[in-house]
Parts: sequence; structure tokens; C-alpha cells
Amino acid sequence: MAMTAKEACARTREIAALAPIVPVLVIEDAARAEGLAAALVAGGLPALEVTLRTPAALDAIRAMAGVAGGVVGAGTLMSPADVRAAKAAGARFGVSPGSTDAILDAAEAEGLPLLPGAATATEAMRLLERGYDLMKFFPAEASGGVAALKALASPLSAVSFCPTGGVSVANAAEYLSLPNVLCAGGSWVAPAKLVAAADWDGITALAREAAALGTRR
Repeated sequence: MAMTAKEACARTREIAALAPIVPVLVIEDAARAEGLAAALVAGGLPALEVTLRTPAALDAIRAMAGVAGGVVGAGTLMSPADVRAAKAAGARFGVSPGSTDAILDAAEAEGLPLLPGAATATEAMRLLERGYDLMKFFPAEASGGVAALKALASPLSAVSFCPTGGVSVANAAEYLSLPNVLCAGGSWVAPAKLVAAADWDGITALAREAAALGTRR
């Protein structure tokens, strides 16, 4: 069912508020997806971004869609076809590194809540004009990091961000301390070695540490 930009953004805000960290997942083997999702959810990170960077991504989304307590989304949406494929696979939200009218139109038509990317004041203003007040700040560290977000906070007081790209366990708390940051995206909670080894207890422990960052605000 189609959504307006404001309706979609409101739903994205609800998902982003579930936990301070949204795991950014690059999945090579869909057979690991269900276990990975269950481990992250058990650790307190229910919103899961599966990036469309591997052939296994859509199958991984299908597998994760059935995990109780999880809210699986699709990242690296680059085209309207990506949006449609993600929605068909069971994604409940989408994330794009930037934003184009074609992707925004497709997400709204498909009723897929979208976290669109913005790295400059101009990009953020264009999205705000359309009805989006929550955006992915990407690539966060390369675009000025915490200092850039602090500078944007005053003139763009109506905008909240989810910084992604260079966010780590070492700097996540600093990002999360900013009033215009709702959550952050990070890949450190699902290291490739632990996923390959199906070390779900190890991943749950990392997820718990990340989820606890929300209590330090």
C-alpha cells in the first residue's frame, strides 16, 4: 500500500527508535541469516539492515523476515528495482546511501519506509521539503563525523540523523550523545569471522554491548 513521504518517515522513526544501533549486515551465505538475526535480536538489536551487496542478500532478507522480534530492512538501495525486490523479499524498511527522486517515488509507491541518505545541508533540505525529517548521514566519518553533525544541528533543527560509515564501538557513544542523532548504523556487531563460524553467542554479546549504548545518553 502506497505511503506519503511523511507517513513513511514516521514509520522509519519508529523502527530507528527500537535500539541505538542498527546492524549493517553484508551477508555472503543466506544459510547463516536466520541464526544471525536471532542472535542480534536476542542481544537487543531488532532493526536489521541487510545490504544488497551480495547475491545472497535477498534470500537473507527472506530468512530474517520470519525471526520473531526482528524488523529486517534492505540497505544499499540504488534503484526502483532494488526497492521492489526488497519489498517482495519481506523487507520492512529500506536504506539508501543517497537519495534520488526515482528511489523516493518507488519507496512511497511500494509503501516501504525509507531512510534516505544525505551528506550535505542542501541534500538534507531537499529531503525535508519532500517530507523526510530522518536521514542517513553517510559516509559519516568521511563527511566530517560528529563535528559536521553538530554544525548541522542548529540550522537543520527539524532533522534527525542515523550516521553510518566509519561508526564503530570506539566512537558510537559520541555520535549517540548528539541531540540530532536518533540511532547509528554499524557493522562491528556482526564480524565476518563470527558469522562464518556461526558463533551466535559471541554476536549476541556484541549486540548487548551496542544496545547498552542507548542507556548512556
